[in-house]
Amino acid sequence: MPASKRRIPVSPPGMADPHQLFDDTSSAQSRGFGAQRGPGGLGYPAAAASPQEAFLADPVSNMAMAYGSSLAAQGKELVDKNIDRFIPVTKLKYYFAVDTMYVGKKLGLLFFPYLHQDWEVQYQQDTPVAPRFDINAPDLYIPAMAFITYILVAGLALGTQDRFSPDLLGLQASSALAWLTVEVLAILLSLYLLTVNTDLTTIDLVAFLGYKYVGMIGGVLMGLLCGKIGYYLVLGWCCVSIFVFMIRTLRLKILAEAAAQGVPVRGARNQLRMYLTMAVAAAQPLLMYWLTFHLVR
Repeated sequence: MPASKRRIPVSPPGMADPHQLFDDTSSAQSRGFGAQRGPGGLGYPAAAASPQEAFLADPVSNMAMAYGSSLAAQGKELVDKNIDRFIPVTKLKYYFAVDTMYVGKKLGLLFFPYLHQDWEVQYQQDTPVAPRFDINAPDLYIPAMAFITYILVAGLALGTQDRFSPDLLGLQASSALAWLTVEVLAILLSLYLLTVNTDLTTIDLVAFLGYKYVGMIGGVLMGLLCGKIGYYLVLGWCCVSIFVFMIRTLRLKILAEAAAQGVPVRGARNQLRMYLTMAVAAAQPLLMYWLTFHLVR
């Protein structure tokens, strides 16, 4: 049959398209219930003109949303308060406020403390300035990175000797953490028994005691490259350096009262404080050797 004579069936008025599976009754229902058309004429109900009308349109869902937002805010505040109570996040941010220049200068100070003269920590309105502005301020970035690097170097040393195993590497890490914990607890107990009034905090102790890992890394790496002679030379230098660093740093912390008044160390109490400072400084070389001598053969 020619295309011009083909007849196309026309749907009667009011009936759906014969090729459509389902009838669109949304417009009819809207018209049947008397809903108003929106401004675009698409058959949707008109939007509420004000928040009051929106609230009146669906008060239950709006009240639930407001109540949920209030509970979320209260929960966040409670969590932040408890976290800051047990883990001083705001204080930890201070100890990680470092930059590349500070890290370079601090490492130089740890290896060559003899060239440094001013060991006073700078303050601004009774608050110590951030470490990146003061090389004498304690930080946790270098101790944390040094500890991780020490574990990796220990694994490398054990691997070159065909003694590597995950258990032995875990034992190395747990041993280092255990000794650090014992050091901190012993110093805190000593400060309590000697009734020392100092601004030295637990985090400060962790930072100062963690600097010895830098010298340990240097000793082990030199031992891998040059044998035991290089190990003893570099570790010996680092041990003397950390001893001098700890003496000059803790002297101003533990003997803060005498140093502030410019009074020479006299009396039994001040002598005990000096002995404590010397003991803490002397313990660093011993632990550095104890935690590294078995890694170099």
